[in-house]
Amino acid sequence: MIKNMIDKGQSIETLGTLLIRLGVALVLIWIGAMKFTAYEAGAIEGLVASSPFTGWMYSVFSLQMTANIIGSIEIFTGILVLSGLRFPLLGAFGAFLAAGTFAMTSTFLLSAPGWEASLGGFPALSVVPGQFLLKDLVLFGAAVYLMGHTLQHCKK
Repeated sequence: MIKNMIDKGQSIETLGTLLIRLGVALVLIWIGAMKFTAYEAGAIEGLVASSPFTGWMYSVFSLQMTANIIGSIEIFTGILVLSGLRFPLLGAFGAFLAAGTFAMTSTFLLSAPGWEASLGGFPALSVVPGQFLLKDLVLFGAAVYLMGHTLQHCKK
């Protein structure tokens, strides 16, 4: 049985890469689309405002316009990631943008109040935003993997 699994390693890796691509694209497109709702625009306000990278946006744009801009970037990035199925260079660029997106949102772990005081603070994460943001570390790794994987296939 183990030898059979080993023999199928390449097929399993190919399936895993496809699932990573589809998953990263789905997360970006779905969450990006949600940014166009007043609910999500309000939900991200504290995170965006607390970041030195994005906090300036509210002094230039309205709450909803800021969310719309962020959502548009996420949707565009997700479409580029998905396009890697047919157009590897576009997919690699999308993965690069996705890595940047997830690196940026991971910094919210440092700038937003994400530590649960009732549990003694660090390293106890609050549910929101702490645990909500923690997944972005994995998504960052998935995006970096996709970028490298896609670039490797551009050489062929």
